[in-house]
Amino acid sequence: MADTVPTTAEELRAAILERYESLSKRLQQIARYVLDEPNAVALETLAVLAERSGVQPSAIVRFAKSFGFDGATQMQRLFRDGLLSGNAALAYGERVRQFSETVDGKAVGDPGQVLAEFIEGNTLALQNLGEIVGSPDMAAAVRLMAEADTIYVAGFRRSFPVAAYIAYSLHQVDKKTVFIDSIGGMTRQQVHGITANDLLIVVSYHPYAEEAVQIIDAAVERNCRVLSISDSLVSPVAKPATLVLQVREAEIRKFRSLSASMCLAQALVISFAFSTAQTTQNRSALGSGGKREAG
Repeated sequence: MADTVPTTAEELRAAILERYESLSKRLQQIARYVLDEPNAVALETLAVLAERSGVQPSAIVRFAKSFGFDGATQMQRLFRDGLLSGNAALAYGERVRQFSETVDGKAVGDPGQVLAEFIEGNTLALQNLGEIVGSPDMAAAVRLMAEADTIYVAGFRRSFPVAAYIAYSLHQVDKKTVFIDSIGGMTRQQVHGITANDLLIVVSYHPYAEEAVQIIDAAVERNCRVLSISDSLVSPVAKPATLVLQVREAEIRKFRSLSASMCLAQALVISFAFSTAQTTQNRSALGSGGKREAG
């Protein structure tokens, strides 16, 4: 039982992140759902939440009580009170479910139909990206990138293209970057030089690559800051991170996309480039002003 009962959805979120490792596997399963689907928690019945999170209703009640609530209803009320635009949020969640049900129940047609399905699914994922990654998160990520002497970038298997794009783009804007591609089994050697003055960017989604977890552990041991791009705030690559940017990709006919991840990667690098250019411009202006005064 929690000593202090959370009074806002944000307090509950923080409590879940703090206590996640100490929860049982079943309660961790509920915790992931609560973190990933706050609007559903606010608006759906206990039976629906139990079905979608894959547990019994009694387990959700037990989860709520472990954080000091009298029951699930009191916990749900926090999220309900915190909704800024409940109707819009509910409509979004329902559109995702309806889209999945429609596509999965339809035979594969001509390539034009498949293209339309992927466009619609990825559009929903991009809209969701705008909901869950806010301006403060982006600003914090750009600040971490700007403060780093060297940026190390890693992503394996499905995440590899996103990491490769980030590394390539950072090289294009003249940021000292090391791309950990693990060619020849050289993962440890490629990350050997990382220090507390650097930044490690890791992209990893479920099922999380063991190499990504190992690299993060190595970076944390050396007090290096970590920016994780992942699908869950409590994933193995998110928990140790300095900052997590959550991306929930579209899944169309069992194929998971990377459109939202690539969009986020582009926004990060472009924001960093403009931030760096602005800082350089400001320094040049100050230097020019000093010379004029001296003259």
